[in-house]
Amino acid sequence: EVWLVIGGGALFAGFPVMYAAFLSALYIPFMLFLFFLILRAISIEFRSKEDMLWWRKTWDYVYGISSIMLAFLLGVVLGNVLQGIQIGADYQYEGAGFFEFLNPFAIMVGSTTLSLFMLHGAIYLLLKTEHRLYAKLTILVKRVIVFFLIIFSVTTMYALEFIPHLYNDIKANLWLAIFPLSGFISIAVLPRLIARKRFRYAFLFSTLTISFMLMTVAVELYPNLLLSSIESRYNIDIYNAASSIKTLKIMLTMVAVGGPLVLAYTLFVYKVFSGRVQLDETSY
Repeated sequence: EVWLVIGGGALFAGFPVMYAAFLSALYIPFMLFLFFLILRAISIEFRSKEDMLWWRKTWDYVYGISSIMLAFLLGVVLGNVLQGIQIGADYQYEGAGFFEFLNPFAIMVGSTTLSLFMLHGAIYLLLKTEHRLYAKLTILVKRVIVFFLIIFSVTTMYALEFIPHLYNDIKANLWLAIFPLSGFISIAVLPRLIARKRFRYAFLFSTLTISFMLMTVAVELYPNLLLSSIESRYNIDIYNAASSIKTLKIMLTMVAVGGPLVLAYTLFVYKVFSGRVQLDETSY
C-alpha cells in the first residue's frame, strides 16, 4: 500500500530513532500486518480467475479474514504504543516474550479498532449498495453499533483503571478534554442516526469519531512518540528522535507540495466512483 510505504519512509527520514525502536519492538505484528495485506490483495486478484463456486468462496473468506486481522493488528500496535513498550538505555528494545505484544490492553484496543472499522465500513456500504445487500446491511449495522459500544466501554474503563498515565496531560490541561468529549458526543449520536436510517449523517459522525479518537491519542502522548514501560527517561519523543533541522525542512517542503496533490487525487477518485454500485454475479 502506498500510504504504508510513505508512512514508513517519512518515519525513517524524520524520526530514525523512533523508526528503529518502534519496528524492533513490534516486529512480529508488523510482519503479520504485511502478510495479511499481501494476502488480501492476492484474494482480490485470484477470486475472478475461476468460475467455480468453492474457488470464489475460498477467496471471499481469505479476503474477509485478512481484512479483520489488518484492523485488529492496527489496534494492537496502537494499544502497545499507548501502554508503553520495554524501551531501555540507548532506546533499545529489552522485551523478551515472542508474543509480548498480545497483552490485555492491546487486545482490547485491537478489538475496539476492529469494531469501529466494521461500523464505519458498514455505514459506508449502506451509502453504496442497494436491494438485498442494502437490506442485510441495515440489520447488520444495528448489531455492529452495539458490539462497538460494548467493546469501547470496556476498553475505556480498563484504561481509566489500569493505564492512568494516558490522562495526565488532560488532567493538567483541562481544555484538552474537548477532544475525548467530542469523540464521546459523536459516538452518542450514532445509534439515533442509524435507527432513523440517516446514514449520510451517520457516516459523517463515524468519521468524526475516528478523527477525535486519533486527536485524543495525539494529545495524550505529546510530546512523546513511544513510551517506555521501564522508566520515563527512556521515552522517545519528538526531540530526541528527530533528524537534523535541514532534513525536517526538506520533508516539510515535500509534504507542503505533495499533500495537496494527494488530497486532490483522493477527492477526484471519490467523485468518479460516487453513487451506488450495481452488483452482478461476479461481485463480492
